[in-house]
Amino acid sequence: MPTNEQRRETAKRKLERQLERREQQAKRRRLLAIIGGIVAVAAAVALVVTFVLTDKDKDKKTDASATPAPSSPGASAPAGSTALVRGGPGQLPAFKAPADLGANCQYPAAQPASKPVEAPKTGKVPTDPATISVSMATNEGNIGLLLNNNEATCTVNSFISLAQKGFFNDTPCHRLTTSPSLGVLQCGDPSGSGSGGPGYQFANEYPTNQYPKDDPALAQPVLYPRGALAMANAGADTNGSQFFLVYKDSQLPPNYTVFGTIDATGLATLDKIAAAGVAGGGQDGKPAKPVIIKSVLLD
Repeated sequence: MPTNEQRRETAKRKLERQLERREQQAKRRRLLAIIGGIVAVAAAVALVVTFVLTDKDKDKKTDASATPAPSSPGASAPAGSTALVRGGPGQLPAFKAPADLGANCQYPAAQPASKPVEAPKTGKVPTDPATISVSMATNEGNIGLLLNNNEATCTVNSFISLAQKGFFNDTPCHRLTTSPSLGVLQCGDPSGSGSGGPGYQFANEYPTNQYPKDDPALAQPVLYPRGALAMANAGADTNGSQFFLVYKDSQLPPNYTVFGTIDATGLATLDKIAAAGVAGGGQDGKPAKPVIIKSVLLD
């Protein structure tokens, strides 16, 4: 028969075991709480990353989009004009050549190319000749372009490089806008999806480089006049191969590099394309009549 001392010792050991089990259970609950918190944070991070990546893709598919106020009366260039209307209130700024214009053109790698092509020459690129004439043949007619090599040297260097390598040949113009404040035909994506490019990107030039960095004016719309040729992008310094042709005075922030003008024949071709409207009857989407670039050749 157990003595009182033995019973006390047995009870003591039983209590110790109970306390040990309780401590183990408490540790397990704390561990599960920590793991649950980590999982929740990871899920939140994944959600943010997904949103950012999706938003970035969305931006690429809506390059050159904006909905500011319509152009002011009297700002339009004549129907057959190829001169840029600029220098006045609400217009593109007057051009002043930056000290480093064409001094160090760089084309770092970006998302994979939609069509295999080598990046253009890097480093110093000559600003002479001042302009370069190009003919873009489409299934809807010819579009003559005059590239401003002495204003957007790195952009023109890229465009000519892509043209000479046949990058634009047999590619669609995937987007037409017909809203009161934006009238453009967008081309240069071999995939036709609006998110494709040449596998490299490069910095903005005129008119962005006419403003101080972080100038609030960069967020204010200016007139991109009828006849302007400009680069589409997915944000600052993300230019690639996509470009847009302005067939109607349009309002956009000065964050889209203007690198040339469109001749009278080209504007007539664009007017015909625009008159056919957007597929589905909206104001922004694929042209109702498919537009295919057959070739882009230097004159």
